[in-house]
Amino acid sequence: MRVGMLTGGGDCPGLNAVMRAVVRKGDHTWGDEVIGFLDGWRGVIEGRTRPLDVAAMRGTLPRGGTILGSSRTNPFKVDGGAERCQASLAEARIDALVAIGGEDTLGVAHRLADLGVAVVGVPKTIDNDLNATEVTFGFDTAVQICVDAIDRLHTTAESHDRVMVVEVMGRHAGHIATWAGIAGGATMILVPEEPFDIDEVCAALKERHEQGRFASIVVVAEGAVPRAGTMAVASGEVDQFGHVRLGGIGNNLAVEIEERTGFETRVTILGHVQRGGTPTAFDRVLATRFGVAAIEAVHDGAFGQMVALRAGEIERVPLADAVGELKLVDPGLYHGVAEVFFH
Repeated sequence: MRVGMLTGGGDCPGLNAVMRAVVRKGDHTWGDEVIGFLDGWRGVIEGRTRPLDVAAMRGTLPRGGTILGSSRTNPFKVDGGAERCQASLAEARIDALVAIGGEDTLGVAHRLADLGVAVVGVPKTIDNDLNATEVTFGFDTAVQICVDAIDRLHTTAESHDRVMVVEVMGRHAGHIATWAGIAGGATMILVPEEPFDIDEVCAALKERHEQGRFASIVVVAEGAVPRAGTMAVASGEVDQFGHVRLGGIGNNLAVEIEERTGFETRVTILGHVQRGGTPTAFDRVLATRFGVAAIEAVHDGAFGQMVALRAGEIERVPLADAVGELKLVDPGLYHGVAEVFFH
């Protein structure tokens, strides 16, 4: 078969591992020819490709990012984009397409599948908020990067009796903040799912200081918001793809904490550091399993499906299940575990 492949949305560690597995399994088992589309769906629209064979993928397992490049282009928001995708796939003689991405990328795949495109999805989102799979690759790496940073910030916070605010990724869901906060021993964890009361945050910090513990770490997801009327925040700009440009809640929070408590407060925004670098062993293995499962799904004709991790096994689920709604933080994990340490 002649199989197309693309990576869409934000980059994350493990993308190259998925593609390497698709190429290796496809070549060794079925003699497939794999063609990569450059820069996500934009490359499909424009017909820009590069061949992907075993030699091309050699050495990419530990490499972060994506050798194909990525973009957030949505063909259904481009005049005639869907039709151009179909024509491009036909011109490239693509028998099936493997789309690796998150909600937006797989949402496009789902709509194209309804139009007759033979496509299989692989779940990718560093935020771990894609439905129908227990975890996505890249998430474990991001959490580990955050925990390493929090561990380092503990020592400087203790040395200077400071409050350290750590802003991490998490647009609509606080999985990274919750996991990193628990593993890093954070004083408070603020997530988009639970609007926070700045007075309660400051009260908890004051209580710690009264007990003689002068160093506190507050982990906040970039999409966290205060309860209405409790704290002013700047409205975010919208990018060309309709996404609000997040980031900055950490700065606002640090100012409020210092003004309300009198404790010296500093902020660290980890930002794109969380996306970069080499994937953890867990993410390399998960990405590899997803890649092998994806090319097997192609040869089984399981189009309109996505590979997913469920109870430790790789299964196939309809793309519609994956993009229907976001997977939010488990309330039991946040309230039953994380909150135990919020003082």
